[in-house]
Amino acid sequence: MNNRQLTFAREFRGYSQTELANSIKGLSQSNLSKFEKGLGYLSEDLQKKIIDFLDFPVSFFERKINSTITHAHYRKKSAVSKAEITKFENKCKLLGYIVDEMSESINWPEFNFIQLNIEEGYSPAYIAGYNRAALKIPKGAPLKDICNLLENNGVIIYEMEIPEKFDGISFFTDKGYPIVIINRNFPNDRKRFTIAHELGHLLMHNDFQFPISEYRDEKFKEKEANEFASEFLMPSSDIKNSLRGLKWNDLGVLKSYWLTSIASIIRRAKDLECISNDRFKHFRIEMSRYGYNKKEPIDVYIDKPQCFKNGYHLFKNELSYSDDDFVQTMNLPLDIIKDIFYYDRLVSLKVVRNIA
Repeated sequence: MNNRQLTFAREFRGYSQTELANSIKGLSQSNLSKFEKGLGYLSEDLQKKIIDFLDFPVSFFERKINSTITHAHYRKKSAVSKAEITKFENKCKLLGYIVDEMSESINWPEFNFIQLNIEEGYSPAYIAGYNRAALKIPKGAPLKDICNLLENNGVIIYEMEIPEKFDGISFFTDKGYPIVIINRNFPNDRKRFTIAHELGHLLMHNDFQFPISEYRDEKFKEKEANEFASEFLMPSSDIKNSLRGLKWNDLGVLKSYWLTSIASIIRRAKDLECISNDRFKHFRIEMSRYGYNKKEPIDVYIDKPQCFKNGYHLFKNELSYSDDDFVQTMNLPLDIIKDIFYYDRLVSLKVVRNIA
């Protein structure tokens, strides 16, 4: 049994070492701790009991899931427990592992975005503009089908059912496939900005492509990713004139056109020096007064991610995979397979009878 896989399975199921040890007769927390650190031994009988209890296939414990989650964003990090973060990130790692396993049978789209070394002086705005030009995105036009654009150019986007406090996450799998995971429950304008934000991380903060200086801490990278997303979605050369002398009544029209949130448009106006700090503060107060900080008006358009879903249907329809085939191929339990591949999940409906 691979000790790291045991730790992964335990954390994924939400058990601490003490809780798992208390659930299995003959297993002590100290022995479990030593084993997970690679310093101890567990009998075959105890290993079997652990495997049965955690309900993972035996073959899973001989695999290695190494995907490093490099860019994770939590809206309310102070309110997120370490256990919640670990479980969420482990689910993301499982998705990366599945993408790699699927690549043995299907070809994912080639990665066509251009990574420029931000350490050499390329600004986030320049990198965003350079990629827009390279991908021939029309000037002056909003980026309507953002999921289609990213996925056709090699970035796999996945919507996950996760708590509101988790924003987004991006990483490269062990085999080098870029993945962006977003919260399925978010409004579309926030999804769009999150996707662009995560793309910025993939292009600017990939340690495997370029060495990143230590001074670029999490806060610094977040700022750069926001700058990238703003320019990628609302290029300064296209939006600046419409932001000069910005009025409250302009915001709905701008949101409907650029498909971005009112909050991001106000921030863009400030960053491009189209409004004063006092005007910016006034807009923020108005946002709070109308309750727009919690829920903005106007639901903008976003296209649906299709790449991973299409890969799944290729396995189901072209390769005739059953759920059991996925379990055996991926070395994962059925509940995880059904959770990750949620596309066939039936929605529960109720019959409403009119009573005359």
